[in-house]
Amino acid sequence: MADPMRLRAQVAGDKATVRVLMAHEMETGQRKDSAGKVIPAWFIQDVTATLNGKTVMTAEWGPAVSKNPFMQFTIKGAKAGDKVAISWVDNKGDKRTDEATVS
Repeated sequence: MADPMRLRAQVAGDKATVRVLMAHEMETGQRKDSAGKVIPAWFIQDVTATLNGKTVMTAEWGPAVSKNPFMQFTIKGAKAGDKVAISWVDNKGDKRTDEATVS
């Protein structure tokens, strides 16, 4: 299981700004280890954000995304107390979901 994401959601007016720092190695499949063997690709493929269970954002990523990726986006109509959840699935089938309350 992957390390937890650092997830923050803050309201400003009628929008909430969501900031997410994901812990993931994000290997491209092009680097070699010290023995000269290619390190297999391992990266987040799908990211989904929900507000109170309703999908508000989806993304498809590939091997070009950096290690421990950071993502920021805004959600219109969010208010304090709402629940924001971020889920990802990588190319090996590993999954992670974390949730935060909008403040």
